[in-house]
Amino acid sequence: MLRRGDRGQAVAHVRSALASLGYLSLDTVPGSLHRPDPDAAVFDDEVDRAVRAFQQQRGLIVDGIVGPATTRSLTDARWSLGDRTLTYTLSSPMSGDDVMALQVRLTEMGYNVGRPDGVFGPSTDGGVRAFQRDRGIVPDGVFGAETLRELSWMRPKATGGRPVYLREHHTVRQSGPRLRGKRIVIDPAHGGADPGWTVRDGDREVRAADLLFDLARRLEGRMEATGMSTFLTRGPQQNPSPEDRAGIANTVDADLLISLHIDGHGSPLASGLATFHFGSDSGRTSTVGETLAELVQRELVARTRMTDGRVHHKTWDILRMSRMPAIQVELGYLTNPDDRARLCTDEFRNTLADGILVAVKRLYMDGRDDPHTGTFTFSDLLAHEQSVRGA
Repeated sequence: MLRRGDRGQAVAHVRSALASLGYLSLDTVPGSLHRPDPDAAVFDDEVDRAVRAFQQQRGLIVDGIVGPATTRSLTDARWSLGDRTLTYTLSSPMSGDDVMALQVRLTEMGYNVGRPDGVFGPSTDGGVRAFQRDRGIVPDGVFGAETLRELSWMRPKATGGRPVYLREHHTVRQSGPRLRGKRIVIDPAHGGADPGWTVRDGDREVRAADLLFDLARRLEGRMEATGMSTFLTRGPQQNPSPEDRAGIANTVDADLLISLHIDGHGSPLASGLATFHFGSDSGRTSTVGETLAELVQRELVARTRMTDGRVHHKTWDILRMSRMPAIQVELGYLTNPDDRARLCTDEFRNTLADGILVAVKRLYMDGRDDPHTGTFTFSDLLAHEQSVRGA
């Protein structure tokens, strides 16, 4: 982790990367662009502003800290399509903006590479091979000069997120309105040595990780009662990385991934709910993920009357690297006395679990027989599922 006040070789490389991407002037980088001077490289206010601007543009958490996600994004941003040969490597998949551009281009050409995520995985390999076969090129999956030339000559059949939109919504509609058989991954944040936000409340210590795991189990029980298959990304003493959490969802071929978080802030006035889905400022988005995020946000705000922090798109790893629609729900601020008092009650966590479950049901109902937001109870949902099952 690098932040304001740090200095040395790692800071020099960050400054060089930011300069090469246009976030810093070249004359502000100590030493040569290619040979930064570690003694002169300081993470000063100017670098902090540049890091925050880069994070904002990339849909990352804007905190001015260069951690793993920001470092990876700085590396990915170096590459433009055609800069290097791309191919699928099982042990260490290639990633970068050039991979993202390739995925978007193939999607526009009508090839199914899944949701563009900037990682050259098996779906992208299959799309490249299919394109090569159609263009009379040896289908080796290697995206080099010849394949780039062929791709450059072709006109897209569709633009923007429409092809992905059609595939995602087709999958949801084909699966039908019943919840039975749906595979849902529930991801309680933090865990193990990472307790998340921790606040002293009287004579007890309140930890976000504990509340989230309890909520995840409540949601799991409700989903199992409807016939869904559920998977938790962690146990009480585990803390997988975002990549591993997304990997669990990909491995079980989940229909949806729901990541649960509790926020905190230096100001005790910060409060409320917000929901996030995969998307970028350039318009790439998970359309079903966005729909689910909106449904969850509306249900939870209607049921809890908490401050509406609204729905936002982000490129966070757990959203970007999951192959199914995924959302991240921020369920209040542990640092806010009112939010904390509510989060610490069983009744409130039951309310949150009910709201999330009903929102998932609404997604698959696709507007059919849709009761008013905030009024469809868990008992109503169970009765509905049982009536459909008996029909």
